[in-house]
Amino acid sequence: MAPKDQAAPAHGDGGDGTAPGALRADCANCFGLCCAALPFARSADFAADKAAGEPCTHLRTDFRCGIHADLRERGFSGCTVFDCFGAGQKVSKITFGGEDWRKAPETARRMFAVFPVMRQLQELLRYLTEALAWPQARPVHDDLRRALDTTERLTHGSPEDLVDLDVAAVRRDVGALLERASELVRATVPGPRRKRRGADLVGARLDRADLRGADLRGALLIAARLRTADLRGADLLGADFRDADLCGADLTGSLFLTQPQANAARGDAATRLPKGLDRPAHWR
Repeated sequence: MAPKDQAAPAHGDGGDGTAPGALRADCANCFGLCCAALPFARSADFAADKAAGEPCTHLRTDFRCGIHADLRERGFSGCTVFDCFGAGQKVSKITFGGEDWRKAPETARRMFAVFPVMRQLQELLRYLTEALAWPQARPVHDDLRRALDTTERLTHGSPEDLVDLDVAAVRRDVGALLERASELVRATVPGPRRKRRGADLVGARLDRADLRGADLRGALLIAARLRTADLRGADLLGADFRDADLCGADLTGSLFLTQPQANAARGDAATRLPKGLDRPAHWR
């Protein structure tokens, strides 16, 4: 399910996931974990069913995708939007020391169990790193740094430690801190700030909407129309942008928008993304 067949190391990292900015998938240094560990069901995003722990039929012996160039055309658009936030290379190179699950099949079950836990921790590292870059969140920077260090240490635990980790509790603790950082930033955004957390906005027509500083955490924006909408300073953590129309929308300065969210949406040359995100190849 990796979005790239031959990905360059992220942010200058050597591929082992140890560099501070190694928070995006580096498929060249991963044992195809997203293509083997995770399940998917036949749907608009996937053309077939696959059970967790069962390697995808398109995964080659070199851990590359055999249909990478044609994933969308072959009905696997879900693969093109996925990013493990660097979990794949960290599990492959650090947690299991470069041990290939095909050459050492006794490691496969543990490796596949560790991967989804590691992905959640890496995602939290991505959010904490972003929040630390916000000057407005300076009152909680010390707490953010401590949470970042603690979460990073957790990612270097043993396979047994990672499988047994109460990752939901970690997410709750970090989530409360991220929420406080978001509030500090959004308090500086001029005008009224809409509260649409978790709102069902599937198919909503929000063209030209002023959503500056809005709380859209976990909002369902599937197939919503957000053409030329202003989302500057909006908290987008966990918002579902699948097939959302972001043509001409301004998302600069939005909070917690990730590459998978952008990849899941539709946009064009006029769509403005936050610094650090790539314009998806399928956008017009």
